[in-house]
Amino acid sequence: MGVDNSHVRVFTPRVFAMGMIVSIGGLIFGYDTGQISGFLEMDDFLQRFGNTTGANGGPAFTNVRSGTIVGLLSIGTLLGALIAAPVADAFGRKVAILVGNFIFCVGVIVQITTDTTWYQIALGRWVAGLGVGILSVLTPMYQSETAPRQVRGALVSAYQLFITFGIFLAYCINYGTETDNGKSQWMVPMGVGFIFPVIMAIGILFLRESPRWDYRRGRIEEARKTMAKSYSVPENHWEVNREMREIKEKLDAENAGGGKHPFYEVFTGPRMAYRISLGVTLQALQQLTGANFFFYYGTTIFQATGLNNSFVTSMILGGVNFGMTFPGLWVVEHFGRRRALITGGLWQFCCFMVFASVGHFALDQTTPQNTPGAGTAMIVFACLFIAGYAQTWGPIVWAVTGEMYPSRYRAKAMAMSTASNWIWNFLISFFTPFITGAIDYRYGYVFAGCNFAGAFVVYFFLCEHQGRSLEEIDTMYIMHVSPLKSSKWVAPEGEDLVTADKLFLEPGAGGIRKQEASGMEGEQRLEDVPAATDEHGITDVSGIGYEAEASGVRGGSVG
Repeated sequence: MGVDNSHVRVFTPRVFAMGMIVSIGGLIFGYDTGQISGFLEMDDFLQRFGNTTGANGGPAFTNVRSGTIVGLLSIGTLLGALIAAPVADAFGRKVAILVGNFIFCVGVIVQITTDTTWYQIALGRWVAGLGVGILSVLTPMYQSETAPRQVRGALVSAYQLFITFGIFLAYCINYGTETDNGKSQWMVPMGVGFIFPVIMAIGILFLRESPRWDYRRGRIEEARKTMAKSYSVPENHWEVNREMREIKEKLDAENAGGGKHPFYEVFTGPRMAYRISLGVTLQALQQLTGANFFFYYGTTIFQATGLNNSFVTSMILGGVNFGMTFPGLWVVEHFGRRRALITGGLWQFCCFMVFASVGHFALDQTTPQNTPGAGTAMIVFACLFIAGYAQTWGPIVWAVTGEMYPSRYRAKAMAMSTASNWIWNFLISFFTPFITGAIDYRYGYVFAGCNFAGAFVVYFFLCEHQGRSLEEIDTMYIMHVSPLKSSKWVAPEGEDLVTADKLFLEPGAGGIRKQEASGMEGEQRLEDVPAATDEHGITDVSGIGYEAEASGVRGGSVG
């Protein structure tokens, strides 16, 4: 059987459709996030569910109630993210995505069937959050495992693009209904939320299962077909052979110890404690950039600056967020993950320093109309912050956490890192009213410091993933490649990807013995691959029986 060496077209209608359908998971989350900030300022919503009197004599929410209504979504997403891992590993990525959409719809039903009980709204948001949490893990995971490596970062980042679109769409619909009379003011935007999970659930039925999940279940030919369709090439194409070969090498290495593997191995596996810690930290820092400070409480924040209609300001912020995510898809593939995140962190640090300083020292917080210049400056720097966030920390963190982990641990590791995102999401959404009430806009200094810390963490701890297959990225971390040198690292020629200097796993995921591995200066030796069994080690159908003729493909053979 010959090898097809034709040119690869990575942006095809199939790839585009896959990206759009799966990324609706982000739109679902973004829409739910955007609509709640508007509800908190709608007259009918306040009259039905408010529990105190505001400064203007009208109904209002206490900090506890508003924080509970906003924050319970994040508690649900935290649990949903943890549920996603065992469901996705046991039943597949597609089934888990369908489950997430169904649960979200149940949550919306719980909310929309009450017009007097505030805790039913909060409980419904918690249920909807379970679905959002599942989708927040499965959307970047499915994209990472299925997308062509040349555009993987852009497709995974499309999840964030759809989050921003969902937020912007919610702001627009809230603006269109906020002058209505009665409960349609907030029930119409809430009901629109049904549309997106239905579209996603129908669309996912027409997509194929993740090729890496299929391969690990012994469905080798199914995995090959999916890979070929993703690249829009024949099944004997060199790019398909290359990825199938690397998937097999990794799986053989992982299965070398034999038997079932305990849960704690996700921490004791090769360099997994490092990667889990890094993923958890990056996801936490994405929340601590302060973006959701604007998205959850945007209407409230800018009402305090004296604007007549804070819904308009929220639409402006949402529009900037959505519009600037488009160049972010280009940035992630042309500037690399590290450079973009470092630059974005420093930019966001500067914006929050100005925002916080103007808000605390220049804005008349008693009568904001007396300082219109300060209010305008705060809005400008909020837009500049969001422009930077939308191109860097918003989409790229999802991309790197989707790429960082090997297939064996990906579902569990992504669940834990995503859970970190939702924990901090909840903390920010619940405690922001209390903190701003105590220290006003100086809260921005906290976010400024976190943005600076984010640039520091990326510079010293994150490897460059741009243009590499998932198996190459895994090997970089195993081999302790220095993050500062990772953009120029090249896999050793003439040596199998995972057999360099004993990368095969022993029982318990131990047995890694690297000697100056990042530079490959230590003694190198090849380990024999264990004989194939009924459970693993399939050799002849994975496409590695012949060389893949393409630049960058390593020499040698396995099997």
